[in-house]
Amino acid sequence: MTADTEAPPRSRSRILADLTPLRSSAHYRRLWFGNTISWVGQGMTSLAISLQVYDITGSSFSVGLVGLFSLVPLMVFGLYGGAIADTVDRRKLGLASATGSAVLSAGLAGAAFAGFAHVWFLYGIVALQSVCAALNAPARSSMIPRLLPPEQLAAANALGSITLTSGMLLGPMLGGLLVGFAGYQSAYTIDAVTFAASLYAMWRLPSMLPDRDRTAAKRASVLDGFRFLATRPNLRMTFFTDFCAMILAHPRALFPAVAVLWYGGDARTTGLLVAAPALGALLGGVFSGWLGRVHRHGLAILLAVGAWGAAIAVFGLTRQLWLGLVFLAVAGCADTVSMVFRNTMLQVAAPDEMRGRLQGVFIVVVAGGPRLGDFLAGTTADLASPGVAVVGGGVACVVAVMTVYAVFRVRSEMPGLKTVNRAARADATW
Repeated sequence: MTADTEAPPRSRSRILADLTPLRSSAHYRRLWFGNTISWVGQGMTSLAISLQVYDITGSSFSVGLVGLFSLVPLMVFGLYGGAIADTVDRRKLGLASATGSAVLSAGLAGAAFAGFAHVWFLYGIVALQSVCAALNAPARSSMIPRLLPPEQLAAANALGSITLTSGMLLGPMLGGLLVGFAGYQSAYTIDAVTFAASLYAMWRLPSMLPDRDRTAAKRASVLDGFRFLATRPNLRMTFFTDFCAMILAHPRALFPAVAVLWYGGDARTTGLLVAAPALGALLGGVFSGWLGRVHRHGLAILLAVGAWGAAIAVFGLTRQLWLGLVFLAVAGCADTVSMVFRNTMLQVAAPDEMRGRLQGVFIVVVAGGPRLGDFLAGTTADLASPGVAVVGGGVACVVAVMTVYAVFRVRSEMPGLKTVNRAARADATW
């Protein structure tokens, strides 16, 4: 190809998502498409289960218990799922856990066709789905550095953010339409079928045994993952900054009250508030081409989390719906930037035999942090007001990030495009 024909793709990649990982690796391409399709299906099932629980019980509390039955297994098995991923063939673990999820979705569909509608059955399926997800996520995330060179990991994580946010946006929307027109069985059936794409992608992968020393123990220890994390201050900072955002500035639990008190809206307004950060996150992934030129990943995480907190604080000062939605979308975009660089640092700075366990810890942080944030925001709103909770939380997030940077400032060279060969020696990139 001539230089003229190569120039346009490079120009577009500065704005839009870098598609190099999709072009360079057939294995990654199949895995990405398969995961994207299956995530949309899982989003459909997630909404359908909530709707069915409410249809059976008529209780919002019962619907809330769906989250509890999902959270506890995810946090418990997330750590052990990471340890298992560092012990066995990750391809086989991914296949087994994805197959389990597909069977559970098929079970939901069969029960719906048979008219078997019991809340305890739905709670049990949700718990088992979380177990499968906790086993699948560390294995799947640990595969990516084995399929792509280090300089493509940031672009791959940006593409992964598109997968997640597509499932969050399209899945519930399609699920609601399907349930309304064709019943719960339609959403569950399509979810079970969509797993075929993910299973096919994993089936085509080569063996993914962890790179472990032959003298090492046969069974990976969860505690070893925490010990390794204790020796890596830069990786610990990625978790600390993530907690700053999810615990201090996480106003999701206040959206129903905010929709009524600030904007005079209803359930539809709440839906817009929930969708705005996801839309911003999706746009952040689509227009992520510039992320590949950032070499100080740790500093980028701090700035992104600070931007999240600032956007949430300004959202708390708005009383016009369109403006509030804009700042929530800005917060979602900042969250995507933080997520991309955080995952990249975990994948590059951790040895292969430790990646599963660190991803397991990350799952626990991601699962537990927002729930603590919901509790803190709700408590503050009851003691003071929703405005104090949202604005105060955003400001506290910014102050906490600045404190983290001041206390734990590390001026080590980040392994970027020109230093990827030193990744094994460089702890992280600040």
